[in-house]
Amino acid sequence: MCCKEQLEGERMVTIKDIAKATGVSPSTVSRVIADNSRISEETKAKVRKAMEDLGYFPNLTARNLAVKSTKTIGVILPSSADKSLQNPFFSEILRGIGSVTHKLQYSMMLSSGQTEEEIYAEVQRIVLGSYVDGIILLYSRLNDRVTQFLVEKGFPFVIVGKPQEVNDRITYVDNDNIQAGEDITSHLIETGHNRIAFIGGAKDLVVTIDRMQGYTNALKKADIPILEEYLIHTEFLKSGGKEAVEKILRLPERPDAVVVSDDLISIGVIGMLEESGLSVPEDISLVSFNNAYLSEIIHPALTTIDIQIYKLGVESAKAIIEKKIGIDDPKRIIIPHYIIYRDSVKRKS
Repeated sequence: MCCKEQLEGERMVTIKDIAKATGVSPSTVSRVIADNSRISEETKAKVRKAMEDLGYFPNLTARNLAVKSTKTIGVILPSSADKSLQNPFFSEILRGIGSVTHKLQYSMMLSSGQTEEEIYAEVQRIVLGSYVDGIILLYSRLNDRVTQFLVEKGFPFVIVGKPQEVNDRITYVDNDNIQAGEDITSHLIETGHNRIAFIGGAKDLVVTIDRMQGYTNALKKADIPILEEYLIHTEFLKSGGKEAVEKILRLPERPDAVVVSDDLISIGVIGMLEESGLSVPEDISLVSFNNAYLSEIIHPALTTIDIQIYKLGVESAKAIIEKKIGIDDPKRIIIPHYIIYRDSVKRKS
């Protein structure tokens, strides 16, 4: 039985290689790929294991049949769909992507996974299986295996967010999140606040890193100390906001304002503060990011950074389709942001 390295070094793995490795016929391998009910589960398991071990992906041979386009764009969520789609950011950016793909008669394939490993495996599957013409990543993470894989394969992709590594080779669409973080924090300082906490997403997400950098820049310019206990990280979910407030309420000195890096987290923060007998903005002022539709209808309505989510989606879709048609120079597309002033900040005397 050939090893994976030998096969990859010599030629592409084929159905015949899988048949030889498992002792079944090539037609049986084809039926396993099609999940034919006539093939026993034992045989299916044996064939699928050989496919995995040898690095065979269905549809690889389609590349040799000169199939030039699937007219499909893969869109990769940063976590499982049930988590990601709770956040209105993703439904709005998908609306922007869909407006372009529909107009240009492309389909959109939405993919995710429960873990980073599952997401990586899914991207491998759709890239090596020739299911899509290009990929839009709806996140940017430090040391991301997916990004590294796409760069190594030379496969067309665009990131919504700023890539931390090799960004001179990658097309990305983003806001200036460092400046946005500084702008919104400066607004709190200008309204008299000086004990300002920060609630962000995961520490390895570049959007969190940049928004927190802007927050610290504003504090430094105002000679306000940066307190480690005021830096809190959680999930981009309503439940994440509740967990963050539990940490804030345990602090020896409560902040008088909070910068929250996502509107959905903010909703959880407001709800948990109310359950604890505190009010926004009377007891704690709060500012946020994204200007998702929920930010206007919640009480109090959120002062937030509008990052133009829909436009992020539109520009990312345009960029990936340009790559498909041969316009492949890396681009840095920065979407402007601005503050929406509402009711969640109280001016201190």
